[in-house]
Amino acid sequence: MQRQRSEPQRRLRHRLLGLRQEFLALHLALIAAEQKTYEHIHGRIGSTELLLELMLKDPWFTWLHPVSDILVRIDHLLNDEAFDITDENVDHLFDEARLLLHPSIEGDGFERAYYEALNRAPDVVLAHFHVTRVLLAEAA
Repeated sequence: MQRQRSEPQRRLRHRLLGLRQEFLALHLALIAAEQKTYEHIHGRIGSTELLLELMLKDPWFTWLHPVSDILVRIDHLLNDEAFDITDENVDHLFDEARLLLHPSIEGDGFERAYYEALNRAPDVVLAHFHVTRVLLAEAA
């Protein structure tokens, strides 16, 4: 049975849903870009199951795990009926997303891989723009 949510809870859920929508689009664009590059070098990935296995275990894809992690935590907050979402929970996720999405040519790990993905995949650039717009609107 779904419980009635207060107006502040509905507002917080709305904020999280907006972040989730744009962050998921970015995640999917990053996966597609990495898959394309991986397949160019290693050959076609034969199935969705194999792609999922590679995403979990292959070092080529592990740099995407921080994005996946934020999405999982957003989904957990949205789907746990026994848990009240707080401003602190939501603000923390927005802050983490802001800190994560800083591409850098001088960086290593996520920052560098993200920089490279932005430079080779127009869909990643567009998704980055949309998620950044949500993050900046929340910071204002």
